[in-house]
Amino acid sequence: MDHFTYRDGALWCEDVPLARIAEEVGTPVYVYSTATLRRHAEVFHAGLTAVPGAHLAFAVKANPNLAVLRVLAQAGYGADIVSGGELARALAAGMAPADIVFSGVGKRRDELEAGLDAGIGQFNIELEEEGAVLAELAAARGQVAQAVLRVNPDVDARTHAKISTGKAENKFGVPIDQAPAIFARLAGRPGLALRGVAIHIGSQLQTLEPLEAAYRRIGALVAQLRAAGHAISHVDLGGGLGVPYRAGDAYPSPAELGAMVARVTADWGVTLMFEPGRVIVGNAGVLLTRVLWVKPGVVHPHVIVDAAMNDLARPALYDAWHDFAAVAPSGARMTANIAGPVCESGDTFAVAREIDAVARGDLAVFRTAGAYGATMASTYNSRALVPEVLVSGDRYAVVADRIAPATILAAERVPEWL
Repeated sequence: MDHFTYRDGALWCEDVPLARIAEEVGTPVYVYSTATLRRHAEVFHAGLTAVPGAHLAFAVKANPNLAVLRVLAQAGYGADIVSGGELARALAAGMAPADIVFSGVGKRRDELEAGLDAGIGQFNIELEEEGAVLAELAAARGQVAQAVLRVNPDVDARTHAKISTGKAENKFGVPIDQAPAIFARLAGRPGLALRGVAIHIGSQLQTLEPLEAAYRRIGALVAQLRAAGHAISHVDLGGGLGVPYRAGDAYPSPAELGAMVARVTADWGVTLMFEPGRVIVGNAGVLLTRVLWVKPGVVHPHVIVDAAMNDLARPALYDAWHDFAAVAPSGARMTANIAGPVCESGDTFAVAREIDAVARGDLAVFRTAGAYGATMASTYNSRALVPEVLVSGDRYAVVADRIAPATILAAERVPEWL
């Protein structure tokens, strides 16, 4: 459920008409619903009631907007981060350092130092050498870094290949058969408190079966590590729960996830950690756009909108689907291709899709754009960086400015020899 609804034939976000935002802020623009963010945060938390003491760390990469993070911090969420920049955002949003988990396969030395300086709650170690460097840095400061070892369970998440992270050939984690030996070598290092293991097998999972298979492998590993004398107090189960991008699609609910986790981990005796991202913010946002032209085509007309692949990259990257809907539909339908202004054939959002009939100047939205939308935006073709708006009840605020091409140009320099 989200809070984007039609009233008197026009689409609103909570109590604000999208047409008003388009007029006052311009298009394209991301629009987020505070009520939806809060509801999804609550529903995910409630789904884990059978998992006592669960730790929730929002995957900042899904939507790092400062205002969005502040809403989730107020809802009791920590942060799952993958860079020093995300660390700075999580702290600025008011997330407690102890509730921050530093994931990511390529942490730089200065990023590890920043995490230690901030006193974050956990580092997810991706390889033995990273653990050794972290231990050295922490010991030099007189600190002990709380950490877990990320394990690759070699489980196919059955999702898009580019967002699958738990197969043996993926770059993430250490092979599960090598984990006991690596754990043993790292556990004895001064400056490092290796307290458990972590996994994350992919994003946009459509079924719980791959997760359950991965969790069972991790449960066996936990038992093996304990048999070897290691104290295991934390297991990070990652995230990845999918959301419906197409109307009518069904995905596992947080309650179904919670029931499965409670069943599989009943005898683990650990603090379980979760890193939800898309499931919290995906349906909480739309990309509001305006139709520039309806261009005749050989087979179907091309609806050219002012949003482009630099604003919403998922269709170009993954052939991802986003429902397209008119802000003020007439009731008529058409079959069309939907594309943006960028000079790439890949700047196409849909092909031969039945949509609300639209004409030049009409407003429309790409739905389920709150996750991996603005965060992946660029200025390709020297286009402006897309702005973001947060709605709360009958109020809205611009929470990320449109950064104009002139501003970007002003940050560049021509060397004196030219």
